[in-house]
Amino acid sequence: MSETEVTTADTLSIGSLLAEKIRSRSARVGIVGLGYVGLPLAVEFAKAGFHVTGIDISAEKVRRVNAGDSYVGDIPSAVLGPLVESGMLRATADFQAVAELDTINICVPTPLRKTKDPDMSFIISSCQEVARYFHSGMLAILESTTYPGTTDELVLPILEKSGLQVGQDFFLCFSPERVDPGNPQYQTANIPKVVGGCTPACTDMGRLFYSQALDRVVPVSSTQVAEMVKLLENTFRMINIGLANEMALMCDRMGIDVWEVIDAAATKPFGFMPFYPGPGLGGHCIPVDPFYLSWKTKQAGIEARFIELAGHINGYMPQFVADKVQQALNHAGKPVLGSRIHVMGIAYKRDIDDLRESPALDVMLLLKRRGGKICYTDPYVPELHVEGLELESQPEESIESADCVVIVTDHSSFDYGKLVERAALIVDTRNALKGVNSSKIVRL
Repeated sequence: MSETEVTTADTLSIGSLLAEKIRSRSARVGIVGLGYVGLPLAVEFAKAGFHVTGIDISAEKVRRVNAGDSYVGDIPSAVLGPLVESGMLRATADFQAVAELDTINICVPTPLRKTKDPDMSFIISSCQEVARYFHSGMLAILESTTYPGTTDELVLPILEKSGLQVGQDFFLCFSPERVDPGNPQYQTANIPKVVGGCTPACTDMGRLFYSQALDRVVPVSSTQVAEMVKLLENTFRMINIGLANEMALMCDRMGIDVWEVIDAAATKPFGFMPFYPGPGLGGHCIPVDPFYLSWKTKQAGIEARFIELAGHINGYMPQFVADKVQQALNHAGKPVLGSRIHVMGIAYKRDIDDLRESPALDVMLLLKRRGGKICYTDPYVPELHVEGLELESQPEESIESADCVVIVTDHSSFDYGKLVERAALIVDTRNALKGVNSSKIVRL
């Protein structure tokens, strides 16, 4: 933005100019990272009438977006294609595009290292690239899940190197992504959007921006509050799932049906929220996010004991499932060694193709190490290429030759009636066969 534009007859401030661009939909929107968070966000702003530029270092993602070919399950190509054809949405691998933008959302991965400390390399590299072309009058928003303090302590210094002042020359916020892949009811547009800025002016700008495309915006007082919101949400889920898993372990020892216990408890109209056990935690958020908080609190000399304990219990569940399979085979007079074990569903949750942190991979590797011959069926994952597992999805009919079928991910497309008919032995880790009584079914 030139000095002439700033000193017009109306003496509009930088913030007023940006706010007017946002209100008029003339602001040029940028999204860094076109994954399951960034692409849906780009689509919503393009649908709202903004010209959107998606930036991703993956040449394949850039090619597919520009071809109107969606690789994100929640975004049909029939929705993406017209936005690309009309010129409202385009993708590039060149960060130089930032020079022409008014807003930039950073939606890049934040994995954990093996030592359970956060890997900030994707955020740092993205911010450094953005900073090369950053200019006065921009709104920058970090959406990548991270520990409290990241926006102010890590992102802000990178953007301030240009000499610009936050809250006056540019605006910086944090807004946690809350995407639930595969959820048909709650998606990017109608999930309330929390946003907190480095200054009150930043928060106001972030609220104004999101309110143009999303149904509800929830402003909070700071970036740290916004960062902590996401960690609380997923820590809450992780700990309660850990409790449900521990209940499953206890009920198993006592010969009690944990699923019946939970269903009965859930009839209480107050003071109880049902969580369910399973083969382990998967996805990028729930198994990972609480450890950002655990790592950060350790820096402050506080031990996050609930998080560490729940992590231990949840991390044990694949082992428990492998033991269940071994016991089930033993009761059938067969060893794991040499038995054909068919896994139904390997994505981390129902009806999506995401393998990140999927407990199915751990279950399969554990059983393979015990000598099992592993195969799988998953309509969303046609091929599996991870260390120790190079497999292709098999037709559901192939379960007939399996010694044991293990339901790890309960995709809705599976024909469970035929599965019960064809399988010789079933270990159900998801209660997918609820209400089916058969001596061949072993439940978690």
